Amino acid sequence: MKGEAMEVRDASPGYAPQVEMRVVPDGYKQTEVGVIPEDWDVAAVDQKGEVLAGKALAINAPGVQRPYLRTKNVFDGRIDTTDVLTMPMTDEQFRQFQVQRDDVLLNEGQSLELVGRCAIYNNEYPEPCAMQNALLRFRARAGVCANFASHLFRYCQQTGVFARIALQTTSVAHLGASRFERLRLAWPTEAEQRAIATALSDVDALLEALDRLIAKKRDIKQATMQQLLTAQTRLPGFEGEWAVKRMSEVADIDPENLSSSTHPAYAFNYIALEDVNIGKLESYSEVTFSSAPSRARRKLRAGDIIMATVRPSLKAHLYFSIAEGEWVCSTGFCVIRCRQEVSQPGYVFQHLFAHPISKQIEALIAGSNYPAISNKDVRDLELRTPPFEEQVGISDVLSEMDAELEALQQRRIKAAALKQAMLQELLTGRTRLVDPIPKECANG
Repeated sequence: MKGEAMEVRDASPGYAPQVEMRVVPDGYKQTEVGVIPEDWDVAAVDQKGEVLAGKALAINAPGVQRPYLRTKNVFDGRIDTTDVLTMPMTDEQFRQFQVQRDDVLLNEGQSLELVGRCAIYNNEYPEPCAMQNALLRFRARAGVCANFASHLFRYCQQTGVFARIALQTTSVAHLGASRFERLRLAWPTEAEQRAIATALSDVDALLEALDRLIAKKRDIKQATMQQLLTAQTRLPGFEGEWAVKRMSEVADIDPENLSSSTHPAYAFNYIALEDVNIGKLESYSEVTFSSAPSRARRKLRAGDIIMATVRPSLKAHLYFSIAEGEWVCSTGFCVIRCRQEVSQPGYVFQHLFAHPISKQIEALIAGSNYPAISNKDVRDLELRTPPFEEQVGISDVLSEMDAELEALQQRRIKAAALKQAMLQELLTGRTRLVDPIPKECANG
């Protein structure tokens, strides 16, 4: 072990703003970008590949219409070719700006937090295409793994390295070809680059597979809702007539509200509109009545449904199931309390995400400058209701599907967290996937 200046403030590649004395482990060295393995090197981006900025083209310019990629097509680790435009280009222009397999494309101009968002091009478009002026192209030189470079650049974007070197103009930040070329980063040996790229790509493949499965399960759930909530399909073993009823016939609307005379020291957990996201309670505030927002009025009990009446198309609705403590929500919600043995809360809640209710809400807010509905509108919403026992059965089926979706989403969250940990370990050399090259061999 040896004592040297070691970067401790930020482990992002290419950024070493502050150093202090720390012990550098054997087999590692202190560099301008932090502590890295001795067989790695620090080099500017243009030493590892050719960087080219796209070119703005005029719609009425001479040439043949050619497809081209733009910032709208480049996402984090993914090229989307569902909306590719064409522009007239001469043969010379097309040769210069044509993209090839294994080119890494980066968004040169974007918001500060997204500038430099990038992906490797794998011939996703079925015919040759070029790139436009708001993109940068990195083409790896011999001895450099393009797939590794794409992961390294994605890490730079995610950790703010690109944002720190970008030039901010109004609402758009520009990475800049020259600034990007000069950016000095830590580069492993080619063999280790390939090993790192393979490991990270495997995790990417897992994430993509989970995304596809989640999307498929959502589609199945949506189709099942359409069948079960409209009686197109009935669960086996149930019979009896269905009836179209208004919400006010099956539930009490806003049954309990705090008055202005509530004791100032009354303490409760407060749910604001921004705390709910499509059926999930993501946060809440612990407040007293004297410090709470003026909209903190609707009292909640376990089994209540809270329905967003402000911007209801965002579907910030929640099935509230917490029995402990005092809870209050904003008047931006409408509280729906189902009547015992008349309506089942899970059944009514599922309707808030189904097409029949959505269609009624869309009609109510159509043409309005302020997208909101009233509590009276909620009372008048119509839903088809079977006998109570069948409501319970339908709710159970749809709840099981929700639980399966939630489990898949949690798996994806864990896989994404694993990838972030792998990035931190592998791109800084803390964890090695190949045996280090001895120092005497690395120095020739």
